[in-house]
Amino acid sequence: MLANPPRRPWLLAAAAVASLSLGACSNTSDRMRDALHKVTPYKVEVVQGNFVSKEQVEALRPGMTRQQVREILGTPMLIDVFHANRWDYVFTIERQGVASQQRRLTVFFNGELLERFDGDPMPSEEEFVATLDARKRSGKVPVLEASEEQLKKFEPSKGAGADGSTAGATAPLPPSYPPLETR
Repeated sequence: MLANPPRRPWLLAAAAVASLSLGACSNTSDRMRDALHKVTPYKVEVVQGNFVSKEQVEALRPGMTRQQVREILGTPMLIDVFHANRWDYVFTIERQGVASQQRRLTVFFNGELLERFDGDPMPSEEEFVATLDARKRSGKVPVLEASEEQLKKFEPSKGAGADGSTAGATAPLPPSYPPLETR
């Protein structure tokens, strides 16, 4: 029986290297986790329903037929089987970095004719488009002017035609082109 087992120094060195490597990994994973918290994933823009503008609502008049209402507002998002005299127009939009929007308009019919309508206050088309543009604006529009001297830099040469091309500089175009695919 051996009182003292033989020592293996390489095994001790391997254990030390492995423990140091694991310590380095935990430090790297902490840095990776912190970096991932700073990254926001891309979120898909979700648009559902029909946008109804203030101008469209203002065009509605009691006594209009269902077809006339459909021509102004489009196809309703909901036509309830149990409430055949009611159409619901619901519009939602969810975009990254912008507060989600939801608007509703309910149209009520008496038979085939529009009786009344009720819903959220609708934005004008111009107001709605302004909410979609998430770009930052500088506020200043650059002046687009050129002096006579600046325009003279771009004048066509004397031998040029009306379109600015020089005669004979390029070969004429063929009267027809070969087919793209062989038959």
